[in-house]
Amino acid sequence: MSEEQAETMEQEAAPEVKPTSINDLKPKMKLKGTVSRLELYGAFIDLGIGPSALIHISQLGKEHVNRVADVLSVGEEVSVWVDKIDPQREQIMVTMVAPLDVEWGELDKGQVYTGTVKRLENFGAFIDIGAEREGLVHISELSHNYVKHPSEVLTVGDEVQVQVLGFSKRKRRIDLSIKNLLEKPESQASEATPAEVYEFEEEVDEDMPTAMEFALRQAMGDSIPMRQKGGKKKKKQRHNKNREQQEDILNRTLQVQHNG
Repeated sequence: MSEEQAETMEQEAAPEVKPTSINDLKPKMKLKGTVSRLELYGAFIDLGIGPSALIHISQLGKEHVNRVADVLSVGEEVSVWVDKIDPQREQIMVTMVAPLDVEWGELDKGQVYTGTVKRLENFGAFIDIGAEREGLVHISELSHNYVKHPSEVLTVGDEVQVQVLGFSKRKRRIDLSIKNLLEKPESQASEATPAEVYEFEEEVDEDMPTAMEFALRQAMGDSIPMRQKGGKKKKKQRHNKNREQQEDILNRTLQVQHNG
């Protein structure tokens, strides 16, 4: 048995640490308690640490509850999570709704989480990191290599590490990346990225006469002289505009000769 396996077994066998006072409580801590009293607005839970905890009727479950007695009864043992604590007033609020592992206020750019692949779409993969909403890994953030469809690198149920790229509580959106946590292949280190390639625009030399210009000179009886050297380079967009103007002149010239 390896040292790591032995340490894991010791941790699993270790007894659960139970709080002995209100000062030991922390938000999201899971506890077991006994229902001691029912009220119209909620119930009191004896946690065995002194002051009873209050669970509001809205925290008895995800579904709407009309009466506390429909869900709880005095003497029943229940599992609850710590919601709020006020040691000075000896007040404890608990909930039966499992809290989120990751709250919106806990999110930050650059954080790394382990999540589970929930859905695959053409544009990316949805990952559950324990937040209110699943995070999206866009297809461009799955790998340093080209990915045609997320199913090429992921399967529903896979556990993956993801990094937070950004988030919006208002839009209920979390953007994640897997690529940022992967080592970039050496072969790509010296290659230009598509963005770098697309930044270059094609340029043409105006000194070189086009086939359309030759046809125009021939139609005009060579009355148009060759262009002088030393012209400046122009971009493709302007070059195309010049060609359209030349075609228009040629068409009108040929029409005049035909009518004559």
